[in-house]
This record gives sequence, structure tokens and C-alpha cells, in this order.
Amino acid sequence: MFHAPHGNQQTLLPPAGEPETTTSARPGGADRPGRDAFFDNAKYLAIVLVAVAHAWEPVMDGSRATRALYMFVYTFHMPAFILISGYFSRSFTGRPDQLRRLVTGLVVPYLVFEVAYSLYRRWAGHTPDQAISLTDPIYLTWFLIALFVWRLSTPLWRSLRHPLPVALAVAALGSLTPGIGQDLDLQRILQFLPFFVLGLSLRPEHFELVRRRAVRLAAVPVALGALVFTYAIAPDVRMSWFYRSTSAEELDAPWWAGPVMTFALFGCALVLTAAFLAWVPRRRTWYTALGAGTICGYLLHGFLVKAMDYWALVPGYGLGTPSGRVVVTVVAAVAVTAMCTPPVRRALRWITEPRMEWAFRREASGLSRR
Repeated sequence: MFHAPHGNQQTLLPPAGEPETTTSARPGGADRPGRDAFFDNAKYLAIVLVAVAHAWEPVMDGSRATRALYMFVYTFHMPAFILISGYFSRSFTGRPDQLRRLVTGLVVPYLVFEVAYSLYRRWAGHTPDQAISLTDPIYLTWFLIALFVWRLSTPLWRSLRHPLPVALAVAALGSLTPGIGQDLDLQRILQFLPFFVLGLSLRPEHFELVRRRAVRLAAVPVALGALVFTYAIAPDVRMSWFYRSTSAEELDAPWWAGPVMTFALFGCALVLTAAFLAWVPRRRTWYTALGAGTICGYLLHGFLVKAMDYWALVPGYGLGTPSGRVVVTVVAAVAVTAMCTPPVRRALRWITEPRMEWAFRREASGLSRR
């Protein structure tokens, strides 16, 4: 998702600068030069959670357990992605080669898939008059434009003495500002910003902390307690709070609820993200290599999820039953895994990793190749 040195090792975020290749600079070391198995494992597991949670959305009505699991996963899966993307953005200074990788790795995929999802909605959703807007991200494309904005702002956050409190204040103020949600999904950009800024402030030793045995053991009761808590509150909490796409006023809540939920969700997400990372393997596994292709899994799985709505598959095939939800979960996990494989990455490289040397000055192209 976040860091790609070269070639097939494409991830959901283009590299900010030089990759960290020394074993001492990476949590738990690495058994493969140039990449860290820990982060590749984390990216793969996180993208599976993203796909499964998206697949649960159409089938969770009537199931308190599924709704609780959905809330549990939504609390930390995107914050974990964003935090690690911030960690790998620390070396971004705005050099020409870095800006080029932002354009080719984020802007181009955003434009292509924004149009693709819009056309898919018009065709499969039977809305031929639906407009195509490049400033109103459709479905999951908001994340690409958000990463673009966050990455560009990196030098500013790196220059502040206390960046995280400032980012939290910005997020809280965003929750009080109605009417900004659609333009580039600015509401989400502001409310998820603290996780990116926190990632910018982290160092390798911080990730070592969550790998300690005591933290790993504590992560189990923490996760179980969070599941019990979400099950208890599942019927009474609006899911829109977890999406961070609307203000408190738009949710018919008092103004003070916006800042309160901003800080509360940030704290919950931070705890569960730490618990998640504590149990991510740092050795190479069968899915480590798939962590390098999460951009494909992220961008493609939405077509399958949306098909359940567009073709009314949930009532038609009984997917809203307990056994149907199990099938949906397994299919989503298997499908997104297949989408992260090398053949799919190679097939989509012209979108996710275009060279576009014709569009940039020679010095930027030379720096990028080096």
C-alpha cells in the first residue's frame, strides 16, 4: 500500500524518497533486501479486512453480530493504513521526482478509477444519466486523493513543533463544518488527517514497542473487550461516525458531539491499531509478497462489492442469511487475495505505475529512475 522501491513491488502509495534498506532501520529486521516483511504482512492483512468489511455492508442488516464486527473492523482498518502511509512519507520534501511519483502513483489511478466506477454505476446501476465528476470521489477512490493531499502537506507537518495536537484540532473543526464533504471528500481528508500526521512522527523503535510479548498478550483481551463493547452498542450507534464523511450537524447531533467523537474514535482506533500490529507476523509468510500489490486489491474489489447492490444479489441468492454472510466473507477474502497477485499487478501496471516520461522534464525523470 505504501512503499514501492521499483518494478513489481507496487504498493498503494508511491515512495516518498529513498527506501529504508538496512535491517536496523526496520521493525524486526527483514529477510529480503529492500523490503520489510512486517509491513508487507500488515498491508495484506489490512486490505483483506477492508474488502471483507465492504462486503459485510450489504448483508449486515438484521444481524447484530455482523454489524458489531463491521464496527470493530471499521474502527481501525483505515487508520492503520493511513498511519503506515504517514510513516513512509517522512522523507517527502517535494523534490521533482517525488512529485512525479505522486502524480503517476495517485493522481493517474484516481482519475482512471473515478471514471471507471462512474461508468460502472451508470451501466450496472441502471443510471444512464448519472454525471461523472472528478471532484466528487465515488466509493473508495477518495483514499487516493486523500493520500495525495496528505503527502503534499508533509513538509508543513514535519516543520511544526507539535503536529499531532494541531492535526487533531483540524479534524475536530472539520467535524463542525457541514457542507464540505463532497468536494474531494474534504471531510474525510480532515478527519483522518491525525493518523497520517501520527505516522509522520513515528520511528522504527515505536513499531518495536508493539512487538513486545507483553503488548501481544495484552492485545488479546483488548480486542475481545472491544468486540463485546461493539456488540453491546451496535444497535444504537450510527455508522456514519466511522466513515468520517459528514459533520455532526449533518448527523443531527449537537455541535459538541463532533469533537467528542473525533477524539474518542481516534483513541479507539489507536488502541486497536496497536493490537492489530502486535499480531502481524514479522517473518516471511505465504502472503508477504501479496503486500506489494495491495493497490490492485484496493481498487478492484469495489466492483465485486458494488455488484451485490447493482444486481440485487443479497435477496436473490440469500446472502443475508448466516450461511450467506459466511460465503460473502470467504469470497471477499479470496477475491482480494487474487487481486493482489503478481499477474494482476503486471496487468494493471500501466494504470498504477505509468512511466509518463513524456509529461515531465528530463531532470525529474532521471531522479525518479535513480
